[in-house]
Amino acid sequence: MNIAQLIISIVLFMVLAFGIGFILNMLAKTTWVPIVLYLGLVAYLFFFKTQGNFAMVDWIVLSSGMVGCVLSGVVIRSLRQKGFRMF
Repeated sequence: MNIAQLIISIVLFMVLAFGIGFILNMLAKTTWVPIVLYLGLVAYLFFFKTQGNFAMVDWIVLSSGMVGCVLSGVVIRSLRQKGFRMF
């Protein structure tokens, strides 16, 4: 993977995880469910699909997705504290 693909993948996974996490947080009315689901998905991929053969690039891209999930939880929590109601 070259550096351009890495940068695009990092941004793409962060935005994708943020969007999905934000929607799940609005619908489930909990803050940290997407993080648990994302960690479960990563654990499933690590143990059952790749048998622990992740490269450093894979860890970087997957951790950027985790950052997106955490940011969605932080944004939802701050919006709720400011008085916004989602559904």
